[in-house]
Amino acid sequence: MAARAFILIEVEVGRANQVVEALQAVEGIRFADIITGIHDLIACLEADDMSGVAELVTGQVQGIRGVLKTITCVAAS
Repeated sequence: MAARAFILIEVEVGRANQVVEALQAVEGIRFADIITGIHDLIACLEADDMSGVAELVTGQVQGIRGVLKTITCVAAS
């Protein structure tokens, strides 16, 4: 069963569009959108398992220029 998670992302001022574009190029990211509220972006990802989720978040998403902070919310259903 695939693992799905939503990532709330805080980015540097003025970098939201560039980060969304970079996220959309990452395999496993289903969508990425700019949002309002205390976080700047939300992204949905799918991976084969929780190890895959961790690799996507720590190995790729957090390495994108302009990403300051992430919060990963794993889907329960």
